[in-house]
Amino acid sequence: MKKGKYYILLIILLAASSCEFLGMESESKMDNTENLVARVGNTFLYKTDISDLTDPSMSAEDSAKITERFIDNWIKKELFVREASSNSKIDQTEIQRKVEAYRYTLISYEYQKLMVEQQLNREVSEEEIKQYYSDNIDNFQLRQNILRGRYLKILQAAQKKADVRRWMKSDRPEDLESLKSYGFQFASDFSLQDSTWINFDDLTKNSPFSTIENKIQFLRRNRYVEESDSLYLYLFRIHEFKLSEQVSPLEYVKEDIKNIIINKRKVEIAKSLENKVYERAKKNEDYEIYK
Repeated sequence: MKKGKYYILLIILLAASSCEFLGMESESKMDNTENLVARVGNTFLYKTDISDLTDPSMSAEDSAKITERFIDNWIKKELFVREASSNSKIDQTEIQRKVEAYRYTLISYEYQKLMVEQQLNREVSEEEIKQYYSDNIDNFQLRQNILRGRYLKILQAAQKKADVRRWMKSDRPEDLESLKSYGFQFASDFSLQDSTWINFDDLTKNSPFSTIENKIQFLRRNRYVEESDSLYLYLFRIHEFKLSEQVSPLEYVKEDIKNIIINKRKVEIAKSLENKVYERAKKNEDYEIYK
């Protein structure tokens, strides 16, 4: 069922339940007319229904506008549902069937979600991740070029450019720390976590490297490269790269695999819950099939 249909059914469900509830509640509240805010037919809106719309930090004017807008929308909704309900061409039996079906779906979903959250183990070991990666390696083909490297964008007028170039090309830990310190203070844009895989397009957007036509050739031929424009100098060092359609490194898809494993656990818990409910009902003879 599409989202729009769910929304319509939800309105009908809420309208049906509110009519029944307010019908009972109106008997106890009708005497207290001071609590009434609005009425459409025999359906009432009370002050308690709108008490949480505003908070003390709001101005009186803002609170009044929000409350007025809510009341106006409530009246329009109730009038529309009332009009629709009185239309003889609408199959009320079919509407009720859909309402019950949607109610069943909502209750089942909320209960299932509650049980899953109570039982779900979100801890995923490195061994589980590696095993899933190994078992499903064909599913982890890259859809983009990725790399490990360093990228720095600084003003043409920036100081210590010679030092920056030396730090960019160096593998010494102390030089990398100097480069990071410089980047935080003076760079317009930078990425210096060269142990982390990153999408080539994400790394180089808003730079001259983003307009390279043959990116595969660029990655294969360059390890260190500079580009410039009227304002900025762009420094780019490539440690390692993987091309689109090659197998993704484990580190690049680790979080994806973790989420996949957790979602599989959710499905297993939901199925187990459904089976347990069925088996318990079968044992207790809570249902019967007539032939």
